[in-house]
Amino acid sequence: MSSNISNSLNMDDYEVLIRRRGENEYASYCPQLNLMLTGTFHEEVENKMYEKIAQHIQHLKLINNQDPSKN
Repeated sequence: MSSNISNSLNMDDYEVLIRRRGENEYASYCPQLNLMLTGTFHEEVENKMYEKIAQHIQHLKLINNQDPSKN
């Protein structure tokens, strides 16, 4: 099973799935990052995931700017 991480710089290319797990727990999953986060509130896991996606995109931008072949 391969887990290809997205190289997209477009936030809209990342899917966020949120599911209630039990009484007081939610899980957020992003298939493009192969990442799952958990928390107590829907908004909490949604915000955490979008922060992780934004960090991933910033990291990609940093890598692209440091690579002389990309200039």
